[in-house]
This record gives sequence, structure tokens and C-alpha cells, in this order.
Amino acid sequence: MSSQNDQSQSEDTHINVADGVDHQVAMVMDLNKCIGCQTCTIACKSLWTEGGGREYMYWNNVETKPGEGYPRGWEDSGGGWESGEHKERKTGEIPSEEEYGRPWEFNHSEIMYEGSDEPLRPREGAEWGPNWDEDQGAGEYPNSYYFYLPRICNHCTHPSCVEACPRSALYKRAEDGIVLVDQDRCRGYRYCVEGCPYKKVYYNTVSKNSEKCIFCYPRLEGEGPDGETYAPACAEECPPQLRLVGFLDDEAGPIYKLVEEYEVALPLHPEFHTQPNVYYIPPYAPPQHTDEGETVDVERIPRQYLEELFGERVHDALDTIERERQRVRQGGESELMELLQHKNPAKQYRLEVFEDA
Repeated sequence: MSSQNDQSQSEDTHINVADGVDHQVAMVMDLNKCIGCQTCTIACKSLWTEGGGREYMYWNNVETKPGEGYPRGWEDSGGGWESGEHKERKTGEIPSEEEYGRPWEFNHSEIMYEGSDEPLRPREGAEWGPNWDEDQGAGEYPNSYYFYLPRICNHCTHPSCVEACPRSALYKRAEDGIVLVDQDRCRGYRYCVEGCPYKKVYYNTVSKNSEKCIFCYPRLEGEGPDGETYAPACAEECPPQLRLVGFLDDEAGPIYKLVEEYEVALPLHPEFHTQPNVYYIPPYAPPQHTDEGETVDVERIPRQYLEELFGERVHDALDTIERERQRVRQGGESELMELLQHKNPAKQYRLEVFEDA
């Protein structure tokens, strides 16, 4: 990679708050904790996208990597920016219905009410859908590998979807940087769908408007029945609690420490130059072994593949994590390991830190 690309990647991962935004809400997901249970997906689906043109939408999805993801082949669909200067957008594509996967009708009634012994399956032949290639991964026995990648809208600092909209229907909220769609201004042109390189903006064929993850902002604002502030549903409902939620500019919070101080939380595909505000702790795994079960000094998940996902900084991030793990093994203390392991919601979700500012 050239020095110019190194510089642009550094610009994309440096923490700053977008112009006109007071504070930037963010999320860190530890991929070493994700078990692929899809609880986050169902929590989001049941809360926001059950019907009315949203049947195919998954504002939160969990895909297996290596894999084609949802929609199929989204990583090669274009969008984003040409460089870290954010002056020229890359041309993108609008995924087809087949690439998202058509919503299937299953034979529930025959099995549940008519006594059929046939297995549960779609009524018509299914060729692709969300999480179609679950647990396939890559590599060969006995050293095959895969891991799970949860994805939501990244609420980017430089969102190309906002720039793509000719009606300024997409915007970043001033108070927290959440990217939203003004439904009154939207006309369903779908330039935002084309412009997002992560393909996390969706077109509603019933309302004829675009829709997307809203970071559960009503929960953040305490609009629930008890008036309490809650993290997004995908975070609260996660059984292994792999998500931390807070603000990038909260220097006492875990997200700032993981992203800025320890530099172990990384954006997905930094080469898209949108500066995502959802970050990932990269996965690590036991080393490879021979057919006889002997351990060999070869990493099971190739660093080259992780670099394709998270950029060159993934090497330093993994080295830092391993160094801190070794320190704890030897009886020492590690703030980083504590940050990655604690289950105290007051520390995991720092959402009211700026309320009195």
C-alpha cells in the first residue's frame, strides 16, 4: 500500500466530530464474543421492521465471514468516497431483490395445524437470503475457520448517503451525530442506497421512501414507558453482551479508550473513507494444528483476510490484545482486558454523560 493510501487511512480512523455535531454517539462490537445467535437481528426486526414494505429489511444483521453477506456481495457494490478528502463520491450500485433475498413463505400451517410430517421449509424454491452461507467460512479441515460479523448503519462522520441525496432528506442529528431520514423530504430516489458502501439504507416499496437504522434514538432519549434511558435494542438484548455504546468524545469512556488510546477497535473497510462510528474488536482464534492434532505456529484466521476487512491497523490491534492477554496470564493487571470483559451496564453504556453539559 502506498504512503498516500496510508495517509488517507489514518485520516479515516482519526477521531473527530463532524461539523455541526455536538457529540458523536458510537458503538464498539467485540467479535470474539459473537455467537451468531441472531438475537440482535430479531430484537431490531420486531421493534422496527416487521412489515409494511420492510419485510426484506434487516437494519441489524449478523453475517458469517468469510462470506458474501447481506445483501449478497455488498462489499463490492461501490459507494463511499474516492479519498479521505471527501470531495468526490464513488459510484455505487443498488442491490437487486435477489441479492437481498426475497421474503419466503414457509409451510407453517401444514406442520402446525394440519399434521404434516414434512420438514419446515419455504413453499417455493429459495436460492438466496440473509445469512444464507451461515457457518460456511473458508479454509480446509482441520483448519477451516469463520467468525460472525454483526452490522448496523455506521452513522458515519462523513456519510456518503447524506451527500448523495439531492433533497437533503438524510442528515446527521446535531446532538449525537445519528444519521436519519426526513420522511417528509424523501422522494425515494434511492441515491442514498447507491451511495452507501455498506448498503445499510433501504427502500420501502410501500411508502416509497428510504429507511434505515436510527440507532434506537427514542430509547436513548428515554421515551420508553418508564422514562429510562436505554442502549439500542441490539445491544441490550445481546446474550454475550458484545456491544459497548457511548460517545467517541467521552474521553473517560470505554469507547474512546478502545478506539483512541489502545487503538484496538477498528472501523470496517476504512478504505470507503466514510469514517464509521461503529467499531470492531477483531477476532482471534487458536492456532492451526495438524491432522494428528499437533499445534503449529500458524494463525487460524489469516491476517491478510482481516486486513482486507479492517485495514493495516489490524496487525497492531491484534498484537496489542495478545500482549495484554499475556500480561494477565502472568498475574499482571490490564485496563484493556477489563474494558473488554466487564459486564457493568453503567460502564458498558455511557449514554447520559453529556446531558448536564
